[in-house]
Amino acid sequence: MNKVTIKKLLGVSAFLSGVGLAGAGFAHDIAGPIDPAGNVPSFTVVAMVTCFDDNGQTDKLVANIRDMSPAVEGMFVNLALFKGSKAISTTDSIPGDNSPSPTIALRGGSGSYFMIINKTKAGTRNVAVEYHCMTADNVHTGTDIQLTTYE
Repeated sequence: MNKVTIKKLLGVSAFLSGVGLAGAGFAHDIAGPIDPAGNVPSFTVVAMVTCFDDNGQTDKLVANIRDMSPAVEGMFVNLALFKGSKAISTTDSIPGDNSPSPTIALRGGSGSYFMIINKTKAGTRNVAVEYHCMTADNVHTGTDIQLTTYE
């Protein structure tokens, strides 16, 4: 393997280390570094979240993003959700304060949604994304995730 592939694999592994269930509230989190080398202003992470009807009919995917890195002037992390012709986004406007962005919800029913994470300038950012597939009555439904892009 070349150095670029190894670095990319290590970055993906670090990012995916946060994927999983956290506690009885069925919180799903993905966390880790984006742009580990710190030199790609357009660094983008794309994940496919699949919502399925295992606890009622899925109505929406809800999510927020938290920038856990110290503040850097002009640098913010963004989260966008899209499915079909629908899209919505949010930004953590205060990095490092341990509070997430406003939570967003995309009503697209069951199936696959894309979650895109990016930042506004070069530099490593450590982020955490919380995401849930939910019914119209806010009951948690089946949720899977697969990282598709990390560059």
